[in-house]
Amino acid sequence: MRDTVGFKTFRAVVLVVLGLFVLVPLYAMVTSALKPLRDVQGTFTWWPSTITVSPFVDMWSTVPLARYFVNSVVVSGAATVASVVLAVLSAFAVSRFTFRGRSVFTTTVLSTQMFPGVLFLLPLFLIFTNIHSTTGLQLVGSRLGLIVTYLTFTLPFSIWMLVGYFDSIPRELDEAAMVDGCGPMGALWRVVLPAARPGVIAVAIYAFMTAWGEVLFASVMTNDTNRTLAVGLREYSTQTNVYWNQIMAASLVVSIPVVVGFLLAQKNFVAGVTAGAVK
Repeated sequence: MRDTVGFKTFRAVVLVVLGLFVLVPLYAMVTSALKPLRDVQGTFTWWPSTITVSPFVDMWSTVPLARYFVNSVVVSGAATVASVVLAVLSAFAVSRFTFRGRSVFTTTVLSTQMFPGVLFLLPLFLIFTNIHSTTGLQLVGSRLGLIVTYLTFTLPFSIWMLVGYFDSIPRELDEAAMVDGCGPMGALWRVVLPAARPGVIAVAIYAFMTAWGEVLFASVMTNDTNRTLAVGLREYSTQTNVYWNQIMAASLVVSIPVVVGFLLAQKNFVAGVTAGAVK
């Protein structure tokens, strides 16, 4: 009995500490976004002396935030769609067919997760530059180049996770669909994908969140026209001033799509990650 009470107490203390670790920075962000600029440039205060919503209004004119928002939506959305489509096709082939180089392919896909992403920055930049000089296709400083870049991060993990998820779906379902007249693609579309919906949603959320918040490659692969939100937030810091209240307000606004999407699909995300990882 004492052990049970002690464990419950310890668990409650740990949960409270973790909760404060998450909620205190969020509270500081929200209150800073509601303060006038003079209140955030000096000593930090836990409550605004004057509550104002002007940072939420001024942030759109101080920085072209709307354009950066559109760029992020386009890049993240395209990278997510491409990652899901390619990962589904690749994972289905690996899970359902035997072909020469299958083990090499799966090992290569998994081994790419061992290296930090920064190692690929210079090689990708040189490859994109050579492509431009050879074919005239502009990848550095374009949305297309950034989408291709994000695929190099999201696609290997997405394939690996979906292979595990597809392996957990009985092959008898595919065979039954083929007996009814479906080909391999028909079985994938009509049988496997509906059964693997949690895994597909998990891959989509992972790809979108990775592309939405990435900074390093976006700062190198974009220019003023196609800059994304993660990079554009730095422009609130100028040589003469740092608009901390507008940075906090913009950070809250740009976090909304990811937070809302994750909350709506969290059950499928957890189920997809768990099934793919366990297998």
